[in-house]
Amino acid sequence: MDISQLLRSELFLITLTFLLFWIFTWIRRRSGVALLNPMILTIGSLILFLRLTGISYEEYSQGGRMIEFWLKPAIVALALPLYYELRHIKSQFMPLLAAEFTGCVVGIVSVVLIAGWLGASDEVIRSLAPKSVSTPIAIEISGRIGGIPALTSAVVVIVGMIGAMAGLRMMSWGNVKAPVAKSLSMGTAAHVIGTSRISEYGERYGAYATLGLIINGILTAFLAGPIVDFILGF
Repeated sequence: MDISQLLRSELFLITLTFLLFWIFTWIRRRSGVALLNPMILTIGSLILFLRLTGISYEEYSQGGRMIEFWLKPAIVALALPLYYELRHIKSQFMPLLAAEFTGCVVGIVSVVLIAGWLGASDEVIRSLAPKSVSTPIAIEISGRIGGIPALTSAVVVIVGMIGAMAGLRMMSWGNVKAPVAKSLSMGTAAHVIGTSRISEYGERYGAYATLGLIINGILTAFLAGPIVDFILGF
């Protein structure tokens, strides 16, 4: 096997992906700089690598299928810390639900109003509405309410990355100190990426972030369409 074949092999590409992510995660932890987000740095490095080697995204995605396969069980694994905190969640479920409902509505209304104020088309506005839920749910919602699923997918990733990098810092500026409040906010606003980020602080953080992720996904599926139709109807 020559070097060109090696670089294009599925095993090499998936190994390179995990290696880069591990290296950048280590760098972020050692430096303590939130802007050094491992996901962004890994994506940027992979884009540069593909450009320099002439490997197409289609070739890379062949190896990426193995990563995609493990995404579903990885998401299911988020339920484990949620189970450990189930007793505490039950005891305060209504306040948590009220907070989630408020966060969901504010998230949708704010992006719709800002996008409209900046002159975005109705189709783009509808694409932005489900920005804070995980990609599969967001794509489904976007297509159902008249948005552009491809645009929604890109926006969801960007929102998650921004939340992971800046979410905790912004909450510190707002003097938000409670672990439950921080965790719910990260899961609600930055979906899986935000949940992964704050889970580094412990299982309790991961549990409430997962709860925020789940409830916000459900509420957005029901509320995004009616809220957007109501605002655009004026």
